Amino acid sequence: MQWNRRDFVQAILGAPLAVTVSLTQARRITAAESKATGVSIPNVKDGEDLFAYIQRIKGTFDPTLYHQLLGAANDFKEGDQFIGVAAVNDQSRENARQLLSATHIADLDAHPVFEDQLNQYINEKRTNADPRSANLTLGQLKQQLLTADEATIKQIARTLSSDVIGSVVKLLNNQELITVGAKVFNPLPGSQLGAKGYLGARIQPNSPTDNLDDIFWQVLDGWSYAVGDVVLGTNPVSSEPESVQAVELQLRDILETFGIADVLPHCVLSHIDVQAEVERRSPGSTALWFQSIAGCDAANQTFDIDLKKMRDYARSRNGKYALYFETGQGADFTNGHSHGFDMVLHESRKYGFARALTHEVAAAQQQAGQEAAPWVHLNDVAGFIGPEVFRTREQLVRCCLEDIVMGKLHGLMIGLDVCSTLHMDVSLDDLDWCLEQIMPANPGYLMALPTKIDPMLGYLTTGFQDHVRIREKFGYRVNDAMWSFFQQLGVIDSQGKPTKHFGDPTWVYLQYRRKKGDTRPEQQILDEGNRQLAAVRKRGVFLATGFGDKPSELAPDLKLHIDRIYHDAKQSIWAELTPEFIATLSASVPVKTQSTSRSEYILHPATGEQLAPDSQTAVKQLRQQYDGNFNVQIVISDGLNALSIMDEGQLDPYLKELRSQLKTAGFHPADQKILVQSGRVRAGYRIGETLFGGLDGNRAILHIIGERPGTGHHTFSVYMTTPPGSVWAQPGQVDHNITRVVSGIAATALKPTKAAQDTVRILQQMNLG
Repeated sequence: MQWNRRDFVQAILGAPLAVTVSLTQARRITAAESKATGVSIPNVKDGEDLFAYIQRIKGTFDPTLYHQLLGAANDFKEGDQFIGVAAVNDQSRENARQLLSATHIADLDAHPVFEDQLNQYINEKRTNADPRSANLTLGQLKQQLLTADEATIKQIARTLSSDVIGSVVKLLNNQELITVGAKVFNPLPGSQLGAKGYLGARIQPNSPTDNLDDIFWQVLDGWSYAVGDVVLGTNPVSSEPESVQAVELQLRDILETFGIADVLPHCVLSHIDVQAEVERRSPGSTALWFQSIAGCDAANQTFDIDLKKMRDYARSRNGKYALYFETGQGADFTNGHSHGFDMVLHESRKYGFARALTHEVAAAQQQAGQEAAPWVHLNDVAGFIGPEVFRTREQLVRCCLEDIVMGKLHGLMIGLDVCSTLHMDVSLDDLDWCLEQIMPANPGYLMALPTKIDPMLGYLTTGFQDHVRIREKFGYRVNDAMWSFFQQLGVIDSQGKPTKHFGDPTWVYLQYRRKKGDTRPEQQILDEGNRQLAAVRKRGVFLATGFGDKPSELAPDLKLHIDRIYHDAKQSIWAELTPEFIATLSASVPVKTQSTSRSEYILHPATGEQLAPDSQTAVKQLRQQYDGNFNVQIVISDGLNALSIMDEGQLDPYLKELRSQLKTAGFHPADQKILVQSGRVRAGYRIGETLFGGLDGNRAILHIIGERPGTGHHTFSVYMTTPPGSVWAQPGQVDHNITRVVSGIAATALKPTKAAQDTVRILQQMNLG
């Protein structure tokens, strides 16, 4: 069946769920469930530094122990434990910090934790080290950061390597991180964005289907709450240039209609290659260019970028708006590229990369005869990956504070996505608590959505009215030019107080239509706006209107709705494919990964990326049975939401249309499907290696997998990978960088039949090269 909003809410409220799940399973996951393994540092001598300790213990320099000591100085995070560099206990952590505190900056720089082209580039682009600071110990540097004024700190910081910056934050407690963060600022040129006492907002108008009306109305919704002054930044479902271009033009139209395109940029967060292609096809359609970046060459390859590509793009950005980066602790190791060192140092190197590229933009502007005024900023997405990185609200706060200080010491205007996935131990209320702890450090900006739940990405972040509450409590201001704009819109008055139009996006729509020259009666336009608003909501996209007891509170009915979706998502995370459902899948071969339980699957994702030995044998037998006759294998995994696979009207119409389209396009799909219990995306790659390695021609794995819940829809994705058999024959060679994805598939979002058509169309494009 096709679910409407009423059906969905009824299912949440009380309809029986066809899943094997108990509420006792959907519990708070405790740190005790992790194995108590880590780096033990039983004792250190007075005045001993890292290198003297290594010499005493090993008799020579030992890179592995060096990595372990640096990692052990961090506050505990599960990601560092996975890498093998977390301290085993508080005493070992304190001992590691004592060693690090006694270590000289020059000695640390003489022993980079990992050397590659990226690190060489980062160090080439920083200001030459001042001998006076190079002779400081990390402990002395810490004291300077705490006691010196902003100008002095900036003078020192521009000479510091990313490894030194990443090391000194390990020595600062949370309050000390706040102290440093609250006195260093790097505002964007010609604005107050990132300045002291200002807190900006990126409106994140995401749509499960890239529907332009969904995007349009979320922008107007944010502005009705006087929120949205840094960038209008949409995460696209489709990265096809035609689709990205349509969204870019929609965002540009809003800004140009209101005459503020020179104050506020827009951005579609597709791969930078796609944005460049859109700009080539339609000059002027893009403004700010986005790219996720990593802290080492290998991890950047996962994002399909390299040093040369990013330097070339930076050198091409000589207009007003340049580059927007996103990063996050844990992204490197979860993609298999930890290189044995900790998440904080990886994150710091990302900021070093951003700093170096900012210098490239400034040089490009000067070469074009302009003033060097690079509009470059970075958003730290802290908490998006999941509990394999860290699990608790306290760890989220720590991560954000570390990253704020590292970003500011690198000279960056840094914002935060203070966020959580639904399989972390962080609730809606916990996010409010986190914001209270983090905001004294004054990050440059936060995300802004109609509610705390992203309707496309399915995670928790900051809503429009969180910004209102933070402004009220901490006295933070909005960029002056946009504050004037909000006053002109009539949503706030000359004293900065909400007007009767506050929280009314249809009022903003009226102003938009008037700017377009629409002379129809006011009520007619407002009625039209209300009809469009209702249509957006019917598609399952949340829009905030009005408020509760205070302007900073959600309207009661919307708050209740969001709470229901949150609790449904928690159930979905723990759901498993039922025997009854499995029995309905004809011609399927069931296999399992190395995850032995749902808890292990959630807490240790790598176990879901490898097949269990007996399942590996089953796939080998399937290869023999196929005898090379098929070039497409359909794989189905539960992923993070088995409900998306089992819900009526979802998988079945997709599979029927998919097979029809594949055969029409000349593909030869195997009759049998492979059904994976506790499967991650990379499990599909391992299946492809076994089935197709060494065969002739391109061979495709189409991996259907449940997406993380929380959007209000039970969505699945299909990951498409179609290299030649010679590539499948190289273990580990196939990864995300050669994979395309169609996401957001559900009866209530991207229709399964349409998604199947898109799948085959993209697969054909991939095979054409």
